[in-house]
Amino acid sequence: MYRKIMNFLEAWKEGKHRKPLILQGARQVGKTYSVLEFGRTHYENVAYFNFETNPRLNQTFDENISPDYLIPILSHIAGQTIVREKTLIVFDEVQLCERALTSLKYFCENAPDYHIIVAGSLLGVAVNRTKFSFPVGKADMMTLYPMDMEEFMIACGETALIEQIRKCFASDIPMPSALHDAAMQLYRQYLVVGGMPECVKQFAETKDYILVRYMQDTILASYLNDMSKYNNVNEIKKTRLAYDNITVQLSKKNTRFQYKLIKKGGRASEFENAIEWLCLSGIVSQVYKAEQIKKPLENYRDINTFKIYVSDLGLLCAKKDLAANDILYMADELNDFKGGLTENYVNVQLTINGYNTYYWESERGAEIDFIIQRNGQLIPIEVKSADNTRAKSLRVYMDTYHPAYAIKLSSKNFGFEDRKKTVPLYAAFCI
Repeated sequence: MYRKIMNFLEAWKEGKHRKPLILQGARQVGKTYSVLEFGRTHYENVAYFNFETNPRLNQTFDENISPDYLIPILSHIAGQTIVREKTLIVFDEVQLCERALTSLKYFCENAPDYHIIVAGSLLGVAVNRTKFSFPVGKADMMTLYPMDMEEFMIACGETALIEQIRKCFASDIPMPSALHDAAMQLYRQYLVVGGMPECVKQFAETKDYILVRYMQDTILASYLNDMSKYNNVNEIKKTRLAYDNITVQLSKKNTRFQYKLIKKGGRASEFENAIEWLCLSGIVSQVYKAEQIKKPLENYRDINTFKIYVSDLGLLCAKKDLAANDILYMADELNDFKGGLTENYVNVQLTINGYNTYYWESERGAEIDFIIQRNGQLIPIEVKSADNTRAKSLRVYMDTYHPAYAIKLSSKNFGFEDRKKTVPLYAAFCI
């Protein structure tokens, strides 16, 4: 299946200042598949080493981590000669071997002609929780996320529809109604299936939501297992409690995260480490409130006020045990959850596109779902789960801060009026 990260990997391979690459991301987002497929199509051979399936590899790195020492031994273990610039070296599940991560410094300094990619599901957690000697400045870094709406549509064979969507986004001309309806149906399917590559592949081949849900439940179980395996003993229960509660809070009218809703009397001091673990593992992300709309937004974030969204829509629906048909037809029973689900979807698309997202709230309760910096301008984004796009909050924001334009995401077709760019939800990947 096509992944956009291939373009990044090709640029990395040809880069004049290429360093060993650290590829991080949540479990099951397709890191190993993407790296091996890239190696297969762009190198003469791939030397693959997995520290989870072959724990004896750690001994090699314990002895010596200089490239001159490692390369002959790794060639022997791989059963093939590792050749400069022609072999892709892959270290997988590298969070299990601190010394392998440290060795990247010496490959960068003393053997830059070797092409190395290391991947890890819980690198953020490992680096944060233990005394890793991280190769600061000696490695390139990239995060892989679940598949976005565009990659999902490509997997479903809808490349012609994507071209039409991009044209309409650029020109603000409405899509033909039949194509708009087809794209909205694909959007709802994406909500159910999500962007985990294995789930997308299963859906593209079978259109069987039951098989997809089985895979999603398996991934959720592996997340729970990680919470026990890679966590402080005292934090395991708190982490699971926090994770379970995030999906509950997305059903609230006010989706701002509240510690007291995790358990009665819950406080930040009790659960902030659990939230941090979930963020570092890539399972969830925090969107902070911007106290002032000024550049850089990061300087004006309220560290005590934030929302939390999960990294994959399909896993969110599976965790809530939502029936596929209820999502596909947007059943009235889901009215309390639709807003949080739609916000979560938009945050996923924006994050994959590289945006740092924030939200805004006035003293009188007007709220803008997302503020992003796009083409050097601070742009407000209003999100609606249906076609009701009358947004008093957006009017308050525009009267206060006078942005160049605003974006309204809903089920309405493309358009532009009164400095407001209307974008259908399925086209969020175009932003």
